[in-house]
Amino acid sequence: MSELTKSTAGAGPVQTAPAAPAEPAIARVTQWGEIRHRFLANKLAVIGLVLVALLFLTAIFAPLLSPHDPYAQDLTNTLQGPGGDHLLGTDALGRDQLSRILYGSRIAVVVGLASIFLACVIGIVVGALAGYFGRGTDSVLMRIADVFFAFPLLIGAIVIIIVMGRGVTPVIISLAVFSWPTVSRLLRSSILSVREADYVLAARALGANTRRIILRHILPNSIAAVMAYAAFNVGGAIVAEASLSFLGVGVSPEVPEWGNMLAAAKDFMGVKDYLWTYPSIAIVLTVLGFVFVGDGLRDALDPKLR
Repeated sequence: MSELTKSTAGAGPVQTAPAAPAEPAIARVTQWGEIRHRFLANKLAVIGLVLVALLFLTAIFAPLLSPHDPYAQDLTNTLQGPGGDHLLGTDALGRDQLSRILYGSRIAVVVGLASIFLACVIGIVVGALAGYFGRGTDSVLMRIADVFFAFPLLIGAIVIIIVMGRGVTPVIISLAVFSWPTVSRLLRSSILSVREADYVLAARALGANTRRIILRHILPNSIAAVMAYAAFNVGGAIVAEASLSFLGVGVSPEVPEWGNMLAAAKDFMGVKDYLWTYPSIAIVLTVLGFVFVGDGLRDALDPKLR
């Protein structure tokens, strides 16, 4: 037996070093995960999200929630106060107020979302072209936007509705036509700040075409302001639509819509205040919901604003 073997055999069992404890796994937090966390940490934003969710659920399930037909008239039961078979009373034609408010949420959702979506589509295209190409393209497109800025929203919308006729579609188009310039200017200013960024210059140097640079590199890093504007101004579009109906140029008077209900209630203010109180509460809660969501989304997308 060699000396090395003897020394090893007399030393007893070989002691092995304890294994190092495994490092705990680090959860990967994505950018959208951080945005969601910041949004949910904002209490007002969560309250707004709940209000918006209730609005959507009401609009979807209005036929199930409504106790009466919102169009049905009962001239023997007009101007009945809240209570009994009509929880929120009836109007001057005997129509159930609660049912008309519930169905009015459908008009509010459709007009608010559709008009802002259409405005964002037009504004994103115009703003992206103006911000990326600049110079002559920027000047021409922004001067066109200035023409629409010169018209007050309600006056311009009234002109379009008079030409096209009353209805939901003309209201959507009229609101979108006079809302897209704001979107285009927001996006243009964001693009001007990122179009000379290193990653955009690198993509251009690697031979990426204009379409790819705009869609893959510029828009994703410039769209935050537009998203916040869209969420914030859905409520504004709902108020504008109710204002048009109140003035008699929105949807038809017989349609259950909050502005129409306020227009019908103006002759009974101080006498039958429930006629205007409940539609007003519906408008206020809806607008507050979208305002809170828009503010929370703005702060979540850009934490520097907090």
